[in-house]
Amino acid sequence: MTAARPGPAFSVHDIPFSTHGSWFDISPVVAEKTYAEDLHLVSHQNGMRPVLRFVPLDATTGARAEAHVEATPALLSWTHGSGRVDLAYQSPEAIRLRGEGVSLRITAAAQTLTPFTGTYFFRDPADGAYVFTSYETGRRYRVTVLSGVPGDTSGGQALGSAERGLTITAEAGGTWEAAVEELDTARRSRTSWEAFSKVVAAAWQTFADFVDAVAPWRSPRTPAAELAAYVLWSATVRPMSLVTRPAVLMSKHWMDKVWSWDHCFNALALAPGAPALAWDQFSLPFDHQDESGALPDSVTHSEVLYNFVKPPIHGWTLAHLRRRLPEPLARTELAGIYDRLRRWTDFWLTARRAPGAALPHYQHGNDSGWDNATTFDPERLVVTADLAAFLALQLRQLAGLATELGLPDEARRWTRCAEATQAAMLDELWTGEWFVARGAESGDTWSSASLLDLMPIALGEHLPEHVAKTLATRIEAHLTPYGLATELTASPHYRSDGYWRGPIWAPATVLVEDGLRRAGHHRLADEISTRFRTLCETHGFAENFDALTGSGLRDRAYTWTAAAYLLLAEAHELRRIAPTSAAHNGG
Repeated sequence: MTAARPGPAFSVHDIPFSTHGSWFDISPVVAEKTYAEDLHLVSHQNGMRPVLRFVPLDATTGARAEAHVEATPALLSWTHGSGRVDLAYQSPEAIRLRGEGVSLRITAAAQTLTPFTGTYFFRDPADGAYVFTSYETGRRYRVTVLSGVPGDTSGGQALGSAERGLTITAEAGGTWEAAVEELDTARRSRTSWEAFSKVVAAAWQTFADFVDAVAPWRSPRTPAAELAAYVLWSATVRPMSLVTRPAVLMSKHWMDKVWSWDHCFNALALAPGAPALAWDQFSLPFDHQDESGALPDSVTHSEVLYNFVKPPIHGWTLAHLRRRLPEPLARTELAGIYDRLRRWTDFWLTARRAPGAALPHYQHGNDSGWDNATTFDPERLVVTADLAAFLALQLRQLAGLATELGLPDEARRWTRCAEATQAAMLDELWTGEWFVARGAESGDTWSSASLLDLMPIALGEHLPEHVAKTLATRIEAHLTPYGLATELTASPHYRSDGYWRGPIWAPATVLVEDGLRRAGHHRLADEISTRFRTLCETHGFAENFDALTGSGLRDRAYTWTAAAYLLLAEAHELRRIAPTSAAHNGG
């Protein structure tokens, strides 16, 4: 049988097995926080949809084989005392299976078929293949037995409730092979198939080329770099439906969308080695910019949501992205992104500023990306310093773009607006010791124990020195052995799994680390980077982490966490080589 090439091993309970470009994965995770006993083919078209169930069977007895599952980027295996089954992606739409000493039962995940839900099953008389058609995904899944024996077929053409599927096995001592293809309505059957070993070798080489491109700096000092690259690589889907470009989903678990600030961190991590993919990540939400200039809250296969927005970190991102891209943007690209960034900024200056107000406001915690942070406990329509800081950075970026494009009047206008926004932030929200939030309607002010109140550190070198120093001191109070807690651990509102009320998050870490470094607080920035990198190397790439234990929380295969690790690890490695070159290179 085929053995996996060397590479990062991982648990499919934490990270789904998939390939670059595919809209489906192989995983026991079949819904939010829901783990099945068996591995499933799980689609992300029209939402997260378990379609097929894979059950290894003892080839001699036909009983369930209690197999051990192993996974590397190119190969997933069920191993049992009597043999094994291997699975590899031949393409984003097709997987190959091979077994020896172990049979495999493939069935529809849902047993009930109605006129609008479930999976229909039949044997196609045109080519002899077995076909599952899924109402939920709107796609077909064709199983072709390449060698061995298709047996124990049940539920063909059945309606209502039934088990639908087949078992693939082989004669004693033999091997069997099969292919599962995702297709629309029909596809010409192949007349020949590559050897399974070549499929595995090609899959490995594709991943190896990717990791060599995005993490050429990796070393034994960055032990999680290859797995971080796999998380990004395997979560990428090809353009389809409302996803207009190759897109890195936040996860191929239940967080299978692109949110309009998460994408920024993925773009930055990919920029040096995969610049086209990085630019696609940055641009995707702008493809759905509405007439007001607002970006959507999120984009995925079959829906674009506009009921909330996300914070305007895109100016900050673009500044770093341009430094990280190996080639400068063409003038047409600069003009295009200038127009999109201008409209996004105008949204905040018009739709989100009350009459006479100098500063914009959020309408809900979700708009900030920090959904339930304690900053939003007194009121939800809130003027906050983090929003003002991000907007000031974005205005400065617009001023620079306008200058490059030969628009001096606009450059001066954006510069004046940036200065006025930052001045209003300091005049209205800075007490001399901390930033307060203010109710957009009530005018009441308050402070909280949330790290969100300290996010103006993202202004870096633009902050007055005494403000940056005070923020750095307060930020250090949020530092646990594992990283930056989003709520002070001594706060009565701290919750270990409280989403933005305590756990450590990647985006806050990157933004704070970068701002501290640009403000000259390198020691603290170094410590934050070290602790977060160690956290990922120990506990993986979860959506967020328990601030006091380091345990991964929520979705366990989150791409912006992997991207943050790559950014911080790369910058750390570059600082070792040339200490001054990495200061403004995303870390």
